[in-house]
Amino acid sequence: MSPSISKPRCAWVNDSALYQNYHDHEWGIPIYQDRLLFEFLILEGMQAGLSWLTVLKKRTHYRVVFDQFEISKMAYYDTAKINELLNDPGIIRNRLKIHAAISNAQALLRMQQAGLSFSAYIWSFVDGTVIRNHWQHKEHVPITSTISDALAKDLKKRGFKFVGTTICYAFMQAVGMVNDHTQDCHCYSKAPLM
Repeated sequence: MSPSISKPRCAWVNDSALYQNYHDHEWGIPIYQDRLLFEFLILEGMQAGLSWLTVLKKRTHYRVVFDQFEISKMAYYDTAKINELLNDPGIIRNRLKIHAAISNAQALLRMQQAGLSFSAYIWSFVDGTVIRNHWQHKEHVPITSTISDALAKDLKKRGFKFVGTTICYAFMQAVGMVNDHTQDCHCYSKAPLM
């Protein structure tokens, strides 16, 4: 679908068609698949210190080099694969972030091997229900919450990296755990009420 410039959107969205499509068709829509939740967690970590548009432009290539974010593959990346990633100009070549992605796959694999669904785990922090906020302006939208604090703390305890509370809150927004479309955005009225 092509974006419409005339639609009112959240103030953080610029005139990039890629950004507008992401905002209109992905951001804030609940996700329940383990693999896709994992992808968003990794990409939010990759974004740290950068713009989300930078990550969006590289997302397709990330899917290729990270084996479609298949947890069981990423958990076993070796030194050769890490060196390959560090030399790939199609991704953000940050050694700490790449190691964190692999470490996170290993942590998630341990959870799954213990019988815990990542989706059930993630959604338990909001009791399985989307938190729908009613912000009037971008300035009102927080960058953290008590829930993102708790999620970050628990993820770190389980061995995850690059999962601070700000990253966790952005992740919660992206995967629809919290709906932060502002009231003047055309997506606000069509947001799930769950």
